[in-house]
Amino acid sequence: MREIQFREAVAEAMSEEMRRDENVFLMGEEVAEYNGAYKASKGMLDEFGPDRVIDTPIAELGFTGIGVGAAMNGLRPIVEFMTWNFAILSADQIINCAAKILQMSGGQFNIPIVFRGPNAQAGQLAATHSQSFENMYAHIPGLKVVTPSNPRDMKGLLKSAIRDNDPVLVMESEKMYGDKGMVPEGEYLIPIGVADVPREGTDVTIVSFGKIMKTVHAAAEELAKDGISAEILDLRTIRPLDIDTIVKSVKKTNRLIIVEESFPVASISTEISYRVQRHAFDHLDAPIRRLTQSDTPFAFAPTLIEEALPNVGDVVRTAKELLYVEQ
Repeated sequence: MREIQFREAVAEAMSEEMRRDENVFLMGEEVAEYNGAYKASKGMLDEFGPDRVIDTPIAELGFTGIGVGAAMNGLRPIVEFMTWNFAILSADQIINCAAKILQMSGGQFNIPIVFRGPNAQAGQLAATHSQSFENMYAHIPGLKVVTPSNPRDMKGLLKSAIRDNDPVLVMESEKMYGDKGMVPEGEYLIPIGVADVPREGTDVTIVSFGKIMKTVHAAAEELAKDGISAEILDLRTIRPLDIDTIVKSVKKTNRLIIVEESFPVASISTEISYRVQRHAFDHLDAPIRRLTQSDTPFAFAPTLIEEALPNVGDVVRTAKELLYVEQ
């Protein structure tokens, strides 16, 4: 094991897979000459050359379509978006082509393609650059959606995504690229669709994913000071959703909090809430609680950003309410 940055885990995963399979290539804005907008492809142009690490114009719909066509013809593209906010322009290719061609072609064309880049808010980027899109794409049959929260998971999940024969969307974060974590030295894969349980507990289950996992871990530490044992589930994958692990945990703790950065309406927490009440209703000793971004476009002012997102205090207070602890 060694400690590396999140961005280094991204570069390692892509480089290892490109060495393993000559059909894998990377394309996107500033991925080559600039080493990536967030330096997540540093050194790759030097190693693999301009035929496999390709700078594109600022034309997301265009280069996404090229990637889908390449995948139809046997290549395995990695398409990087500078932000998933820009990928709104690519949604036609992702949703109407990448997700549907296998079914529409009667199984003749697999689409082994990875779409990756930063998702959700990243500070003072205002309303049009601070949105969470995992729930939107998880709505679409034919797509897989991955949301790593640490360097180890990032590398293992990205390698699995590149080897997958279906379109996989990898949601990252500008605020995570500098994060450090322990990553194995040798070859390893993390399967898509399997949640992680980084902290076991007995009193309340807290489910989350992506960079807001940092808030969840900090809240669990605060709860432990008051003798409350929180079990943490890191989803890692949004679609397919590992509902079995969630239900198993709820049957043990009898209480559930879901924390996410998305808007509350039609969110991932909505889907989880339905499935848990469907499969574990009799095990719930309190209502399921959701903590989401406020139901409003994201602000620019730091004070409003802080108000819009779930924080450690929100998680702690909600857990104590479910446990009927006086505050």
